Amino acid sequence: MDDIARREFITLLGSAAAAWPLAAHAQQPAKLRTIGFLGASTFSATTHLVAAFVERLGELGWVEGRTVAIEFRWAEGKVERFAEIAAEFVHLNVDTIVTYGTQAALTAKGATSVIPIVFVLAGDPLGSGLVESLARPGGNVTGLSLQQTDSVGKRLELLREIVPGFRRLAVLANMPNAAVALEVREIEALVSVLGVQVTTVEIRRGEDIAPAFAGLKDRADALYIPATPLMNTHRVLINTLALDARLPTVHLYRDVLEGGGLMSYGPNFPELFRRGADYVDKIFRGTKPSQIPVEQPTKFDLIINLKAAKALGITVPPRLLAVADEVIE
Repeated sequence: MDDIARREFITLLGSAAAAWPLAAHAQQPAKLRTIGFLGASTFSATTHLVAAFVERLGELGWVEGRTVAIEFRWAEGKVERFAEIAAEFVHLNVDTIVTYGTQAALTAKGATSVIPIVFVLAGDPLGSGLVESLARPGGNVTGLSLQQTDSVGKRLELLREIVPGFRRLAVLANMPNAAVALEVREIEALVSVLGVQVTTVEIRRGEDIAPAFAGLKDRADALYIPATPLMNTHRVLINTLALDARLPTVHLYRDVLEGGGLMSYGPNFPELFRRGADYVDKIFRGTKPSQIPVEQPTKFDLIINLKAAKALGITVPPRLLAVADEVIE
């Protein structure tokens, strides 16, 4: 091979070598869309809800590990962890953040104005400032409302119907929480009309729960528990202490009846998590969060725990058993 031919061969070899990484890169699969899932409570407390969300994503073509990646993080009901996780997702530059609970959603909103945020459920997204309006959320946040404050009256009516001599109500309120504050104000406004006295006991950490019950001794006929990730995380402890204190409890949704809760009235949470996947699908296909209206629940489930009623010595009126969506026996 003469010198000219040798130089041309070396030049050709160098050009091909330079092109190899580009060709290899071109053959690699495109980067998966990534969801940052901010779990406000624990995985064990929401396993079936997460399963409903992931299942619906798959039905829409977003299969975990194949067409979408999901980064799960769990705050275990600790508010201070919300900001840490949200900041991590911003650093990872995920394609969307999915979360549940008003406080977690507000924290995520405070962490980014660019990454789309879907709240699978929030107590009062309009009243808490999560969105500008339900029809036109504005900004980068949208999702599903629990209408938590709107159904307060029904939960109070249920207590009055099921608890003999209902005159004193205790509220175990996880503060600070924007949705809980709104719900407590609604409770206080309604009980005065019913002629019921209300005592609100504020807790901020799991360690506050047992002392709160000690302070409620002989001061209440029933216990109202606004839903938050902290309360979900410690639901068994709360309901066990309530049974020991002979306090019938009312909750927002079925899952927190575990451990001895008496009844719940509110939306179907698995269905809301499935609907949350629809929101993610719309965003991944190009719709801006500001253009996706916040949905409100149209059906509310009444769940009655007869095992808890028997332990409390309460006879549930036949009318309630007949209209309940589920009776736990």
